[in-house]
Amino acid sequence: MNLTALKMKITPALFVLLLVTNGCFWRHHHATPAIARPVGPIVTPDITAAARVIAVNTVGRFVVLNFPGGQLPKTEQTLFLYRDGLKVAELRVTGPQSENHTVADIVSGEAQVSDSVRDQ
Repeated sequence: MNLTALKMKITPALFVLLLVTNGCFWRHHHATPAIARPVGPIVTPDITAAARVIAVNTVGRFVVLNFPGGQLPKTEQTLFLYRDGLKVAELRVTGPQSENHTVADIVSGEAQVSDSVRDQ
């Protein structure tokens, strides 16, 4: 076999090999950055109004609510009553308000003493 015939067989093989390895060379494999995980638990403050029913008048359809100090809702504000995590009533604050107590009408549903009240 002469040198020219050998070059004709090797050249296409080298060309294909060069293309394949060149394509891999130019492709940069970037490692995806690790997701930053918080060191401790994430704590977000609960700014919703939270209260407890301390008295229920079923005939007049109103409740007396006990709020934590300084967090009384506005008059005519709508609140929701929860029992065991389930929404059981809708309330509307009517007043009067005194210290950390206020009165709310029962718009729908039913209330029991020690039910929790939130504004959402």
